[in-house]
Amino acid sequence: MVQHPPETRALAALLARYRQPDDARGIFELVITAVPFSVIWALMLVGVVRGHGIGLLLALPAAGLLVRLFMIQHDCGHGSFFRNRLANDWIGRAIGVFTLTPYDYWRRNHARHHASSGNLDHRGSGDIDTLTVSEFAAQSRWRQILYRLYRHPIVMFGVGPTYLFILRHRLPIGMMRNGWQPWLSTMGTNVAIAVLVAGMIRLVGLGPFLLVHLPIMILAASIGVWLFYVQHQFVNTSWSRDEAWSFHEAALYGSSHYHLPWVLRWFTANIGVHHVHHLCSRIPCYRLPDVLRDHPELANVGRITLVQSLRCVPKALWDEKERRLISFRDAEIGLVARHKGTQSNGSVAGPGIRRLNS
Repeated sequence: MVQHPPETRALAALLARYRQPDDARGIFELVITAVPFSVIWALMLVGVVRGHGIGLLLALPAAGLLVRLFMIQHDCGHGSFFRNRLANDWIGRAIGVFTLTPYDYWRRNHARHHASSGNLDHRGSGDIDTLTVSEFAAQSRWRQILYRLYRHPIVMFGVGPTYLFILRHRLPIGMMRNGWQPWLSTMGTNVAIAVLVAGMIRLVGLGPFLLVHLPIMILAASIGVWLFYVQHQFVNTSWSRDEAWSFHEAALYGSSHYHLPWVLRWFTANIGVHHVHHLCSRIPCYRLPDVLRDHPELANVGRITLVQSLRCVPKALWDEKERRLISFRDAEIGLVARHKGTQSNGSVAGPGIRRLNS
């Protein structure tokens, strides 16, 4: 690991003064999220029971509120929402029952993501799987097809999020060597979910429960994965090999500032200020706007708008030479150009280029 550049290290130290949580503010933020979610859920149930399908339109704001609950859980995992660690942990665990996320297991995995974000030699901890151009070219044709499917928008933002939250979070896959705690967290959350779901089905019936909660959960899962995707999978993000990687540089330049309209900023609990969050993860979500207000120079670092974020979807491969994310098509064009260049010099193209264009 290289020494931290002075400017980013000094900035991280400067931001430490925003880390102090405000318990009253935390309670307020929790209440204005959980209460509206409960009210909208009840209104949707009334609509379903009375046969008013239009009530399902409320699934969108309900999903937004569920995303906001997840972001509160996220802050609890960083120990930044309340001053007391036990308050953070138990509120986080309780919210995890509603977001279908085993809190302690997720917290540990997310901490690994923060510790290695942007490091090409330590991928796979809470990240969107990302291959370099050369790695993709070296894959077999079957593995290339699987990676293309994984990166397809229908899988990435549709099937994938539903699988992640409803199925994969039920077992701590990949945490077998970390002892009993991930299993205890996951199984405890599963039991609490089963009790809650059984109680709700007994109270309102299986059909109405599924008609109300399933659309909310699916929408919230897709929104959550989209946010995480845009926070790190933008064109000018930063990835480096281990010898050139710096925590502070990767935090500030490898995470985006997703500049959303104010309504969406509220529903997403300011998580779009992700570069600041990665630089100082103990800052509560309700204090992130204060950082941009006091340090306006940070507003344009990694800034992307809602419209610009849509252009991030095709970017699926990291070009180590150009140091940017590119699409499969761009990779093919680039490799074909290099192939022609080697031919003009009398060289023979390697198998990787043939595989990429197969």
